[in-house]
Amino acid sequence: MKIEIIPVLSDNYVFLLWDEQTKTAAVVDPAVAKPVLAKLKELDLELVAIFNTHHHSDHVGGNHKLQHAFPNVCIYGGLEDKGRIPGQKVYLQEGDQVEFSDRTASIFFIPGHTRGHISYYFPPAESDGIGELFCGDTIFAGGCGRLFEGTPAQMVDSIGKLRQLPDQTRVWCAHEYTLSNLKFAITVDADNQVLQSRLAQVKKERDRNLFTVPSLLGLEKQTNPFLRWDQPALQATATQTEPARVFGKIRGMKDLF
Repeated sequence: MKIEIIPVLSDNYVFLLWDEQTKTAAVVDPAVAKPVLAKLKELDLELVAIFNTHHHSDHVGGNHKLQHAFPNVCIYGGLEDKGRIPGQKVYLQEGDQVEFSDRTASIFFIPGHTRGHISYYFPPAESDGIGELFCGDTIFAGGCGRLFEGTPAQMVDSIGKLRQLPDQTRVWCAHEYTLSNLKFAITVDADNQVLQSRLAQVKKERDRNLFTVPSLLGLEKQTNPFLRWDQPALQATATQTEPARVFGKIRGMKDLF
């Protein structure tokens, strides 16, 4: 399974998964259809699946046009998003599985950003030992999504599920927010030397207009404040120790940053 990044809108990423042998493709969170259709044409691929993580328009906006171009495409999303994802045919719950190419993904129900958010986790292929996590707007590189429909406790539970995945998991998040996220992170975890190094590296990458996605989950565990609610430095910043309270305080600070 190959993965292509398609940058769209001002800062969104759409992910195209494709199989070189069968010439089939799946797309994750197609915000718009035109660049996806162009890439499918370039690679001579048939679109067979759309994997949506949640209902926001910058994740599902291209569904209908893609469905019009490929009438047999199967559109997946969470059960709790029923009626909110255009063209949805399959309603996924925690523990369900989906298949594409030679890989099988497990579904995690991860409410917080929205009430119906899900993620798709493809365990490592034997050849490379690296898993693939498509997590929409729950975990960003260096940050996390806003709590539009959920609570800090829900988000801690949701991110906690994903935090348990292996360090060698690529985190395919849907926005290029990394530099601004890390600029905030250093204000709440100032003595974190790994974070300091990451911020300097990301500044160089963005100066060259390079993608900072995917990230590695192991690096997120070391540098992303929203995965570190149990670390003394973050608890001190939040003046709290209970996980949801630490997370909520840090998230509130980010909202005002």
